Amino acid sequence: MPLDAEFRTLGDLESIAERATPPPVWAYVQGGGEEERTLRRNRRAFAHWALQPRMLTGVRSVDLRSTMLGEPVSAPFYGSAVAYQALLHPHGEVATARACAAGGVLAMFSTLSSFPLEEIGATPAGPRWFQLYLQPSFDDTRQLVERAERARFKAIVLTVDVPILAVRDRQVQGGGVAIDLPQSLGNGPHVMTPGRAPTFDGKLYRFEPPADADWSILERLAHHTSLPLVVKGILTAEDARQAVEHGARGIVVSNHGGRQLDLAAATLDVLGEVVEAVRGRVEVFVDGGFRRGTEVLVGRALGARAGGLGRPLVWALAAGGEAGVARWLDLLKTELAMDMALIGRASVAAVDGGAVRRVLSSRDPEYPAERRSQGP
Repeated sequence: MPLDAEFRTLGDLESIAERATPPPVWAYVQGGGEEERTLRRNRRAFAHWALQPRMLTGVRSVDLRSTMLGEPVSAPFYGSAVAYQALLHPHGEVATARACAAGGVLAMFSTLSSFPLEEIGATPAGPRWFQLYLQPSFDDTRQLVERAERARFKAIVLTVDVPILAVRDRQVQGGGVAIDLPQSLGNGPHVMTPGRAPTFDGKLYRFEPPADADWSILERLAHHTSLPLVVKGILTAEDARQAVEHGARGIVVSNHGGRQLDLAAATLDVLGEVVEAVRGRVEVFVDGGFRRGTEVLVGRALGARAGGLGRPLVWALAAGGEAGVARWLDLLKTELAMDMALIGRASVAAVDGGAVRRVLSSRDPEYPAERRSQGP
């Protein structure tokens, strides 16, 4: 699939990707849980923060380089794990892995990838993590972890916010592409998706939880891998502390892109309490609604090591495969460098809490009524 000539800016990307994607697949990519209130909250949360432009700072060059769990990366953002990427482009995760490795950007790859993790890992070496869904059998979970380590992945990202799939109206209405339906799974036909709909015996709804679905799973996994464990799906200080106490090396503040519990908090709104709860003992990452360089800077200023982008990654994949992802990475880096210069920060390490301030949005109840009527 050639790179669409109209893909000149980050603002072009979503509409180009939609034109290149079958409607049922687009409903899967774009959809959220139930009425998608959490999905919308993720985007609206950025309106509560303003970046602070600084003048005459003497910044003449900008260094985007950073690290994630000690791994050098070229920028403080990463590609979040998205399942079934071959639905958007025939080369799927292999194209994503090649482009991200060439760009020095970390990418996460899903248990539910279209290509085997060994084939993803065989692409040119780059910073990449394996996103793990617990399997009903711990032996199957262990085998996935061991395969990821042999395939040169650098960390295991245990996703904890999908003990069962949420109701996803748009996916059903859009044609039924959903991760609980049969798909081509690169990691083998035995790999199970997260829990399906509950059964009802006339009295109780019953669920089939994945293997060892409590915090002790972290210690158990640690016995089978030397890779650091990152816990993804944390939205409260209490769960952040639990993750740290049970051996996590990193936390991803995430609501699964608004695809799970509807009416959950926006990730940006709880990022501060999670950062405060862990008190620097582990690195904190964040995803949920991130699109532009300015938004990556807000996440960094609020305490995240890096911001994750999922939908924009696969939009770029749909727009042009490996070349599309490479162009997206270049555009995002360029935008981020310009934004850092405008706030007077020459390095990622210099992007701190002083780079942002809390502001009121026109959608906030406390926003003056006379101003609300005039728009944001």
